[in-house]
Amino acid sequence: MRLADQWRQVRSGLPEDWADAKLTLTLPRSDQRARAAALLASAGPGRMGDDLRVSVGRSGGAVGPDQLGKLLRKLDAERIRGTLTLVSAGERPVPAAVARTGLADAWARALATLPADWSDLYCQVSLASSDHLDRGALLLAPLNPARVPGRSAFRFRVAHSFGYGTSAEMAARCFARLDEDRIPGGLEILRVLSDTHNVDTQGPVWRVGGKAV
Repeated sequence: MRLADQWRQVRSGLPEDWADAKLTLTLPRSDQRARAAALLASAGPGRMGDDLRVSVGRSGGAVGPDQLGKLLRKLDAERIRGTLTLVSAGERPVPAAVARTGLADAWARALATLPADWSDLYCQVSLASSDHLDRGALLLAPLNPARVPGRSAFRFRVAHSFGYGTSAEMAARCFARLDEDRIPGGLEILRVLSDTHNVDTQGPVWRVGGKAV
């Protein structure tokens, strides 16, 4: 099996909340070890006897999982054959603030700070990891979320009683689903309008970065 395929297999067996992993690359041909180390240079491989050791992580301090896959494909392209073995894997600790409260509770607290006559909100939910973007987008679909470029975050609108945007109750249900899936993150109400009256429109329009939202 090619090394890139071995990494995909190892990666699929890691815990959902894995943070980092240590791998051993065993190369039976001694003449290929130096070349393999050179191709893996950006991953900072170490030597243990005749084996190479590589660390991979989801955030900082080590090569990322996708980048490691690209490096291993370079070894495959040069017909460097070996065995990739998982040595250890560490799980990502849940931040204390997230462990104490979830997004549904954060949403309830945010609403409690608003004036009684609020009518329209422009909000942002930030996910703790980009690994949760696809699942988060699915669970937040009723909010019609818009991805924030370059960030693991979505923005959405909420209407109190009428107009454009989801309801506060629907938002609460979506955040409860994220909590059930153990997807940590943070919430922020970016803009608030009170006592708006829509006349032949769906509601007020905000312009952010030259675009209407």
